[in-house]
Amino acid sequence: MDQRLLDKIESLKEQRNAVILAHNYQPGEIQDLADFCGDSLGLSIKAANTDAEVIVFCGVKFMAETAAILSPQRTVLLPDKYAGCPMADMINAEQLRDLKQQHPDALVVCYVNSTAEVKAESDYCCTSANAVELVQALPPDAEIIFVPDNHLGRHVADKTSRNLIFWPGYCASHVLITDDDIRQTKQEHPDALVLAHPECNEPVKELADELLSTSQMLSFAAKGSADKFIIATEIGIIHTLKKQNPDAQFIPASERAICPNMKKITLDKIVASLEDMRYEITVPDDIGAKAKKSLDRMIEVLPAK
Repeated sequence: MDQRLLDKIESLKEQRNAVILAHNYQPGEIQDLADFCGDSLGLSIKAANTDAEVIVFCGVKFMAETAAILSPQRTVLLPDKYAGCPMADMINAEQLRDLKQQHPDALVVCYVNSTAEVKAESDYCCTSANAVELVQALPPDAEIIFVPDNHLGRHVADKTSRNLIFWPGYCASHVLITDDDIRQTKQEHPDALVLAHPECNEPVKELADELLSTSQMLSFAAKGSADKFIIATEIGIIHTLKKQNPDAQFIPASERAICPNMKKITLDKIVASLEDMRYEITVPDDIGAKAKKSLDRMIEVLPAK
C-alpha cells in the first residue's frame, strides 16, 4: 500500500471532517483504510451517528444514495461516479409503478440494493439479513411485491411460505457462481462448510450449508464452530474474513465472483474525491423523504435490527 497516499487521505479526512466507509466487497486496501467496513445499510447508519460533515462512500451509487437519504445535512461523495449496480438499475420507478398498478393492493418490499427512486415507490425496505423476518412480520394475507432481486425473493418465499410477486432482477456477480463450482470446490475441500449469499441462484443455494448475508457470514465465521469455509459470494469479503479469523481457511467458490463496480475505487480516487469534493451524490428532497419512509418502516417492523 502506498503510504504517501494513505498519509494524504488522513490529512484530507481531518481537513474535511470526513468519514470513510467501505463495503465488504471493496479491495482489501480500501477496507483497511476505512473508518467503518460492513454492509451498505449498516454503514449508512453508522455514518449518520457520527459528527462527520463529509461521508466518502467506497461502494456503489445506491449505497451513497442511502447515506444521503439518512444524512441529508451531510455531503456524500462517491469516489468513482461510474461505480453503479447493474441489479439496482434493472428496475426503475416507472416500471415499479406499472407493477403496482397490476397489483393495487400489494405491499412493496424493496431490497436495499435499489435506487432511491425505487425505494421511494416502496412500502418497506429490507436487507439480505432481515428480508425473511420482515416479510414474516407483514400481515399474513397481504399480497407482496418483492423487488429487484428475484433470487433473494425466492429465498424469502421459501423460508416464509409466502407467495411473492418477483421482479426478474439479479446480481450479475452472484449468478456467475454455479452449482458445478460448488461441487468441484467441495470435492477438493470435503471438510469445508459452504456459506452462500441468498443472491446466488437456486441450485447453488440448495448445495449450501448456510445461507447468509455478508454481515451474517462474518458473525458465523467468528463463532469458531468450524475452521474451513467455501465462500459463495463476491470474493472481496474474504479479505475481512481472513483478517478477523487468521486461523481459519476461506476458499472462494468461484474466482469469477468479482463485482467490477466494487473494484473501481482506488486510493488515488479517494484522494481526488476529498481534494475536489467529488463526486457528490444527492437525492431530491421529495424522493429522499419517501425513500426514508420505507427505511423507517423496516426499522419499525424490526426494531431490534
